[in-house]
Amino acid sequence: MLLFAQAAPDEKAPQDAITRLSEFYTEASNFVFEQGPIWITNVVAAIVVLFLGWVAARVFRSLFNRGLKRSRIDDTLSGFLSNIAYALMIGLVVIAALNQLGINTTSLAAVVGAAGLAIGLALQNSLSNFASGIMLILFRPFGVGDFVEVGGATGIVQEVHIFHTVMRTIDNKRVIIPNGEITSDVITNFTGHATRMVDLEIGCGYNDDIRAVKQLFIEILEADERILKDPAIEVRVFELGDSAIIFKVRGWVVTSDWWATRCDLVEEIKVRMDERGFHIPFPQRDVHLFQETEKQPA
Repeated sequence: MLLFAQAAPDEKAPQDAITRLSEFYTEASNFVFEQGPIWITNVVAAIVVLFLGWVAARVFRSLFNRGLKRSRIDDTLSGFLSNIAYALMIGLVVIAALNQLGINTTSLAAVVGAAGLAIGLALQNSLSNFASGIMLILFRPFGVGDFVEVGGATGIVQEVHIFHTVMRTIDNKRVIIPNGEITSDVITNFTGHATRMVDLEIGCGYNDDIRAVKQLFIEILEADERILKDPAIEVRVFELGDSAIIFKVRGWVVTSDWWATRCDLVEEIKVRMDERGFHIPFPQRDVHLFQETEKQPA
């Protein structure tokens, strides 16, 4: 048979609870009356700092944008730099507001710095493209509408962004190239200047009159209205080749006329040489055969 003993109720328990509640109320009241005004002042000061800092950041961004427009910096870069400057200003304002609340921002800055380092290592390639994009926008080796050869692709530049560049090839393909590949390679801008040289190498036979051939080339260049007078045209005997006498035929044109002018000149030269009886030799080689005669026995 089991016996259960029942403890007598503790008459002091309610009194202890009332005492603890009274002590908590007293401490809370003291904190409110002693620290409350300080906290309220700090909160109000933090709100004022946030508001004034936000206004100052917006004014600074507006002035910064005006300065960038006067310096004629690309719109893409100016907008990006403006946002970066605004974000930095807001970050400083938030830190100042936290200091007003008595929060230690040193440890917070350390955490943010460590996180930034980790993110930077993880996004190393993206950051490289980002830095290259800023260089492209600042130094402008090419612009939208230029015909260029970059990153193993040739075409017309359509868009230049912070991280990549968009091109359209001759056969109408859309090519997106990371900016890091562009700045690490040779950039050829075919439309970077207003004029461009048409440079041809034309051969004639060794039996042709080279002075007459030269005069024919000069007449063809002078008859084409797209060939500029300055710089002057140039036709010279360049090389005595294995199969032909090679002429250098040069003339300057407006860059937009280069392709059509070059193709038309090649066609006109071939037609006119045929009409005048001049020849463009095929590659040829002379072969001399010798037959050994048997020696007669003595």
